[in-house]
Amino acid sequence: MTAYWECLRGIVLREWLRFVLQRSRFLSALVRPLLWLLVFAAGFRAALGIAIIEPYDTYITYDTYIVPGLACMILLFNGMQGSLSMVYDREMGSMRVLLTSPLPRAFLLVAKLLATALISLLQVYAFLVIAWVYGVQPPAWGLLAALPALLLVALLLSALGLLLSNGIRQLENFAGVMNFVIFPMFFLSSALYPLWKMRESSEWLYWLCAANPFTHAVELVRNALYLRLHLDALLICAGLTVLLTLLAVASFNPQHATLRKAG
Repeated sequence: MTAYWECLRGIVLREWLRFVLQRSRFLSALVRPLLWLLVFAAGFRAALGIAIIEPYDTYITYDTYIVPGLACMILLFNGMQGSLSMVYDREMGSMRVLLTSPLPRAFLLVAKLLATALISLLQVYAFLVIAWVYGVQPPAWGLLAALPALLLVALLLSALGLLLSNGIRQLENFAGVMNFVIFPMFFLSSALYPLWKMRESSEWLYWLCAANPFTHAVELVRNALYLRLHLDALLICAGLTVLLTLLAVASFNPQHATLRKAG
């Protein structure tokens, strides 16, 4: 058990040191959601008033509505960026070095996912603090209650990123593949607009958004921030996290880089 703990601590510490040394990574993770909150939301506030919907008890502004979605945006981009780190490590050989450990491969990869998720949480809470100062203030206990939901969503998106990275054999292909995944997931969700507004626009667009796993992730976090439990979203996110993690571990092949160079 000591070996497992030391390995986990080492992997988390490595990700933490990488995060500390790459300060631009922290700032870039905050720029995107802050642009939406401070600039776009200001313009959309009058045009996109939000009615009383779950989990809110009163009429809310557009700013209040999008903050949970923007928090999940950070997790989404960090999950994909974590998969870029995995591709880079595989290319440079450091993952193969890590996998020489006698510990099970599944544990090593899950530890990597957990380390990425924990770093993502720091960035999310930094954003939530800025949003609080800006005037979007969920219940104080909601910030604590949202922690398990945010961690689950971070693990879900990190597992998705790892699964996708397993199919990328060249680092140069990463950006195209990730953009093909990130933007449809984000915009075809309830992060920026409630589903009933999507339904008013188009029935098929509504069903696409309703079937998007990212929608359930956003709703899980949104409800947790306001001290509500969205059971359906919790079950879907938990199930997908387990499924994607198993698929990512099963499909991970540290020899991809070797095969590419040999070819």
